[in-house]
Amino acid sequence: MSEEWITHIGGANREPIGWIAPRGEGFVAIDLLGRERSETVDWLEAEETLDELGIRYLAAPYELVTDSGTSKVYIAEATPDFVRVKEDDFNDINSNQTFHTLPFPVPEELLRELPGR
Repeated sequence: MSEEWITHIGGANREPIGWIAPRGEGFVAIDLLGRERSETVDWLEAEETLDELGIRYLAAPYELVTDSGTSKVYIAEATPDFVRVKEDDFNDINSNQTFHTLPFPVPEELLRELPGR
């Protein structure tokens, strides 16, 4: 995470929902996975982009790509240092939970949104 990124607080809980980064004459909205969610826009549009996005994408299923294949995962934790994902356990409370720690920002080729989301 760059020192230039400015934390954006939003939602009913007033929690961090992303960052706004200076870019040229404008700003870029960045989500909690460290991914750019806007082109270079003015400050207000960057804020609106993050407010509209919220954090709902954190609850969506993703596809984790590893050397051994792909796995359906869910985001368990997102921090400015790392993102931790949990393999889908199909809601089986007796299954072993498998977590993977990913770098921040998370590369698109490592963690992809599943189609249809």
